[in-house]
Amino acid sequence: MRCLSVTKCRRLTQATLNADIQRYQNRFCESSKILINDVLIANLVNHLRHAESNERFTEFSDLAKPVMSLDLDTSELVELLQRSAVEHLTTCRQLLAQDYGSMTTSVTADFEALYAYKCGEYQRCLQLSTYNVRTMIGGSICIFVGLSCAFAFPEFIQLLDNNIASLVGLTLLAGVDRSNYHYRRHLAITQLSLSLYLMTQCQIKLRHSLTSLAQTLDYVEDARRKYRGLHEMLTLDRLLLKLTERKILRYISVDS
Repeated sequence: MRCLSVTKCRRLTQATLNADIQRYQNRFCESSKILINDVLIANLVNHLRHAESNERFTEFSDLAKPVMSLDLDTSELVELLQRSAVEHLTTCRQLLAQDYGSMTTSVTADFEALYAYKCGEYQRCLQLSTYNVRTMIGGSICIFVGLSCAFAFPEFIQLLDNNIASLVGLTLLAGVDRSNYHYRRHLAITQLSLSLYLMTQCQIKLRHSLTSLAQTLDYVEDARRKYRGLHEMLTLDRLLLKLTERKILRYISVDS
């Protein structure tokens, strides 16, 4: 009798949840103004419904928990793997630069700068990023050889900070068609924009003068002019430049 009551209660709870979800979806479709939170909730609902149809996997996961909960410190292993990956990516940059160097102005230390920032080595990151920016500002561009861009693929997310990871998530939620081969362009970040973002973040963390931040703001505008016409295809890059600009303006307005 107790088992029957529990089963009935569970069915009632599930029915109530489904009704609430249906009401929310109806209001979502009828709304004339959609906020980011609405998109995130709608996406969560889809994941919940998908998970509901995979109860067997959930049961298996529960069985595996005692094994997975072993207290293993893998931080050093992860750090070694990340460092190895950055070294290989840098070597790849150097090889591509040898093959395509005549087609575009590029740098080979963008992943090194990104890793230095992740490790909190802000002075080194600033030195590398400043060199990258000054090298590329006056050079030619040819983004589609892949040399002048970094791509925000899932494998690279762990190297990116929370701001860029959030931009990637919002770009995907905005409806980038991943079945289209050219969707990669929307997830491309040019070396120049990435270097400008890292340069700005390091200047702020190291409490640089307003004059140096104003110079970086000029570089941002130079980059925007440089990629004018291409930014329709470089959604994430355009958003990153806008974020960098806002960070500089906020820093200047607070400290001025």
